Amino acid sequence: MKISDILSENKVTVSLEVFPPKLSANFDNVMGAIEKIANLNPAFISCTYGAGGGTSEYTVKISKNINELGQVSMAHLTCVSSSSETIIKQIEDIKAAGIENILALRGDIPEGMAFPGTNQFLHAIELVEMIKKIYPEACIGGACYPEKHPDAVDKNEDIKHIKEKVDAGMSFLTTQMFFDNSIYYNYLYRLREAGITVPVLAGIMPITTRRMLERSVQLSGTVVPARFKAMVDAFGDNNEKMNQVGIIYATEQIVDLIANGCTHIHIYTMNKPEIAAGILNNISALM
Repeated sequence: MKISDILSENKVTVSLEVFPPKLSANFDNVMGAIEKIANLNPAFISCTYGAGGGTSEYTVKISKNINELGQVSMAHLTCVSSSSETIIKQIEDIKAAGIENILALRGDIPEGMAFPGTNQFLHAIELVEMIKKIYPEACIGGACYPEKHPDAVDKNEDIKHIKEKVDAGMSFLTTQMFFDNSIYYNYLYRLREAGITVPVLAGIMPITTRRMLERSVQLSGTVVPARFKAMVDAFGDNNEKMNQVGIIYATEQIVDLIANGCTHIHIYTMNKPEIAAGILNNISALM
C-alpha cells in the first residue's frame, strides 16, 4: 500500500521509524525488536539507510520483512555518498522486493569524504528524478527541517529547495525532530504560504538518555525548551526515570499536535518497542 493513500484518509496516523544493524551478527536481535514494533500496528514503518550505504542491504531486507509481517514499509534511500550505478541498483532492489514507498534523501556527507565525487548525486531532487525514471509507481517521500537544513543559507532558500523536491514528485514530507511545537506550526505555515500542500508528518523523537539529547542538538541544532532541559537535568542519570520522561514529553507533544489539527505523526523509535508502546498507549483514545 502506498503511504500517500494512507495519508489521504481523514484520520490520525502514527508511523514508526526503525534502523538496521551495523553488523550482521546483530541482525536477529534488531529484527526481534522490529517485530515487536510491527505488532503495535502503526500506519507504516520506515527503515533508515546508514551513512555511506553501509546498511543498505539490511534496509531492503528489513523493509521486505516488515511487509511480510503485514505492515506497510518504507525504505530510506540516501544518495550523497553513492555512485549513480549503486543508486540505480538500490532502486531496482527495492522494486524487486515489492517495497512501494521510498524516502529519498541526500544524506549527510561522511567526514573526510570528497564531495562531490565522480558520478555522484548532489541533491535529493536528482534522486527523486532517478526513482521516477526507474520505478515510476513508487510513492516518494522526503525530509524537511523546521529549523532549516544545516547547509541552507537561510529559511527562504531551504523552503525553495523543498518546493523543488515536491514539484519533482515527492508525495509527502517528514520533519526532522523538534521539541518545541510552535516551531513546527510556524514552519508548516511557511510551507503552505510557499504553495507546498503535501502532507507534512511531524517527526517526534522520544529522548530517553542525556546523551541522546546532546547528540540530537549536536547533529541538528534543534531548540530545546527550558522545561525539557530541566527534566533532563533532573532525571538524566536514571535510565528508568528518563524512559518515562521521554514517553511523557513525546506524548504531550503529540497530544498538542493533534489538538491543533496536525494529524500525521512520525515517531523515531530508536528500535525501542517499549518506548513506542508507551506513547501509543497514552494516545490510543485519540486515534
